[in-house]
Amino acid sequence: MYALIVPASAPFVLLATVLALSWWEDHILLSPPAELVEAPAEAPFTPAAAAQLPELLSVETALTGEVARR
Repeated sequence: MYALIVPASAPFVLLATVLALSWWEDHILLSPPAELVEAPAEAPFTPAAAAQLPELLSVETALTGEVARR
């Protein structure tokens, strides 16, 4: 009889373990220290200039070139 109970209960044990670790992470690990809560908020960082991204090659020209070779 125990041979049937152990495999059938394994998914529930794993689910309970994952839920317990999730709760532990949210409530225990992420609790901020008291001095950080009372600290005033700083101004957000703003970059001096927006970065320019290089232009990508057109997908259509690359595809038409490959199709034309066939």
